[in-house]
Amino acid sequence: MSEFKTDPTPISLTTDFGTSDWFIGVMKGVICSINPNMQLIDITHHISPGNIQEAAFVLKQAVPWFPKKTIHLAVVDPGVGTSRNGLIIETENSTFVGPDNGIFSWALLDTGIVRIIRLNPKNFSDSASHTFHGRDLFAPAAARLSMGENALNLGEATDSLIQLEWPDHVQTQDGIQGQI
Repeated sequence: MSEFKTDPTPISLTTDFGTSDWFIGVMKGVICSINPNMQLIDITHHISPGNIQEAAFVLKQAVPWFPKKTIHLAVVDPGVGTSRNGLIIETENSTFVGPDNGIFSWALLDTGIVRIIRLNPKNFSDSASHTFHGRDLFAPAAARLSMGENALNLGEATDSLIQLEWPDHVQTQDGIQGQI
């Protein structure tokens, strides 16, 4: 791997895993096994279980405060084990790695997308779990990107991704209606 860079690119972590078990520790272990010089920054691991909109909101609030080139790894994935894709989304300022379920929608509102890569699980471990893509797909992808690997080594370019609508408000006769 000498062709890859050795300076640390931070990886932020956002999940709904909680912190009372081994899942986050294992993901961090996978990342550090690939890039021992890694700087890992926890945004939160206490997103409500399966709440993609909550995660999208947290990322929208947090991402602008990180250094350029940060890799944002987010796993809130009620669709794990289904045919949903995993993605790498490269933007002008950051890279996002996680499931294609809309989790990055709102963080992407204020930045230009450079390219989207659909992860190919065959480019990772043959023993990848169907239920722990955070460990077997997303963590290794983020770590390999942090080492300077080209995202196209991890999958194929695509132009599609699932987007959540930003929750607008409307003014009614009785007041303002919207989501909190």
